[in-house]
Amino acid sequence: MSSRAAPRICVLKGGLSAEREVSLSSGHECAKALRVAGFEVIELDARGDVVQRLIEIAPDVVFNALHGRYGEDGCVQGILEWLRIPYTHSGVLASALAMDKARAKAAFVGAGLPVVESRIAPKAEVMAAHLLPPPYVVKPNNEGSSVGVYLVQEGANSPPRLSDQMPAEVMVEAFAPGRELTTTVLGDRALTVTDILTDGWYDYDAKYKPGGSRHVLPADLPPQIFEACMEYALRAHRVLGCRGVSRTDFRWDETKGLEGLILLETNTQPGMTPTSLVPEQAAHCGIAFADLCRMLVEDASCDR
Repeated sequence: MSSRAAPRICVLKGGLSAEREVSLSSGHECAKALRVAGFEVIELDARGDVVQRLIEIAPDVVFNALHGRYGEDGCVQGILEWLRIPYTHSGVLASALAMDKARAKAAFVGAGLPVVESRIAPKAEVMAAHLLPPPYVVKPNNEGSSVGVYLVQEGANSPPRLSDQMPAEVMVEAFAPGRELTTTVLGDRALTVTDILTDGWYDYDAKYKPGGSRHVLPADLPPQIFEACMEYALRAHRVLGCRGVSRTDFRWDETKGLEGLILLETNTQPGMTPTSLVPEQAAHCGIAFADLCRMLVEDASCDR
């Protein structure tokens, strides 16, 4: 870092992905917290001029509060490596790997972690016939936050009609029934498990709108399941090569015991909004939001 009285932090937010609005909220909250922690903070909406703006700002550290494509998939991480600006969260390879759901699942399988059957297929094929027996899920291979997720119900006669916004190739994945669980890994420590309760499908609105979901923290689970979530999240974080913070999501079918616990995905840029799961879990473990953001800044580096 430089010799400035207070290190200058540039919070990257907004960006170009389908998750832009959530990222703007995450970035705003993180910037406020970092000011409380004593840093000089500049907020930057990551548009097409991001390289020039970063050169002008000359930050000591970039705090990456972007979500979705370009901010979460290794693209902005590559820019920061090129500019040699230390940055938070995961590096180029881990970000790209985690964002590509199919390749991430292959890494999980190689590490012995439980996932459900899935395949990548052209959008036209998915709309022409059932590629898996219903119930199944159709989603983009490289977006997060339940953007563009279709649930094909058991007994559905016809395949889904996908919107024009869906990519040319999508992931078709067997539906994993059960409770929605999630675990944060901070540094090299799994924090706790949250049980996410919703009245319906855990979609984008349920994740980000106030009252969209209810969080039971810590989750009321059998010790074996609780510990498995903690262990699997840490293993997923490590096999992908994540840094800083990640959040791994699970489904658990109570009728099947440990065999019913399925790892869905690992998020390398988890939300940092007022309703987000990571700040909640950190607070439960005694880590205030400003301290959480400060810890991520202190961990920042190049060559991640």
